[in-house]
Amino acid sequence: MEETTKPQAAKPVRVTSFDVAERAGVSQSTVSRALSGSSVISEATREKVLSAAQELGYFVDERAARLRRGHTGTLATVVICKPGGGARDVNPFSYALLGGICAAASERGLEVLVSLQSDEDKLFGHYVERGQAEGMIVIGTTANREAWDYFRKVGETTQPVAYWGSPLGDLDWVSSDNEAGARAAAEHLVERGCKNLVVVGSRTSAQRQFAERVDAFIARAQELGATASLAMIEPGGARREQGRMATEALLASGDPCDGIFAVCDALAFGVMEAVQSSGRSIPGDIKLVGFDGIPASELTTPPLTTIEPDLDTAGRLLVEAVAGGGEAEDRGVRRVPVRLRVRGSA
Repeated sequence: MEETTKPQAAKPVRVTSFDVAERAGVSQSTVSRALSGSSVISEATREKVLSAAQELGYFVDERAARLRRGHTGTLATVVICKPGGGARDVNPFSYALLGGICAAASERGLEVLVSLQSDEDKLFGHYVERGQAEGMIVIGTTANREAWDYFRKVGETTQPVAYWGSPLGDLDWVSSDNEAGARAAAEHLVERGCKNLVVVGSRTSAQRQFAERVDAFIARAQELGATASLAMIEPGGARREQGRMATEALLASGDPCDGIFAVCDALAFGVMEAVQSSGRSIPGDIKLVGFDGIPASELTTPPLTTIEPDLDTAGRLLVEAVAGGGEAEDRGVRRVPVRLRVRGSA
């Protein structure tokens, strides 16, 4: 039997500006000027060039055009992962925040170059110097201190740069309104009849916003006449496991508790698991509020009541910090508004 071979598909031919020039009957330089909007080209010639480009399916290489004008049209966003970690280990909140950044950049006609980084010997942040981006945004886990130290040093020479959620006290440019959110959580639980409140979190975590949430929650609960205490999470480990272990210790202590505020949704998932495993119900026996508003919080049983930062605003503020456009009085740390999303857990 004679072997047959399938004909190889022809590679698409790339249309160039020279092809457009030939079709339009003008020079290549005239094509470049016409497509860039140069005022020295007559409207009749511009229309002829545009018509030829459309007929041939020619598209301007925007990236090359921007580089010629001295602009990349791109922002670099680095997502710091746990040491040795990867995409599966990234906190869902970071992905949600990344979405806000991409949306805000798109509104300004900018593209986003995203890099997930974890290993100390592979860290890279010199996108501006290499002409790959006009600015850099850094977000991600506080568990990778080596990475934050690296990007802090990069930020001393690379400008513009903005940060979210760093464990380094002087780096945050944009952050959730942690105190307002924690106060709202306390008010909601007290309004629902809770008198013995517990906040699952830490005052010493590298995630400095946890301390802000702990202190604001306890202060507001006490102002409202409720008792409030801290159930400390153990350092290290996954947030869900930290929440579960802290809640198991709380329930084993026998201390009264009818309302819990977890300082992040990932901790709240562990709290919910521990409460339900003990035979208690949410919200019947214990009401629960989280913080972050990550998409998975809608999928728990019952759905998690949570404090949700406005990630559209967060993305816009971060993009403004590196691409310009913010008001002068907004310079420095900016707080992102939050709202209470009431669901079944409280």
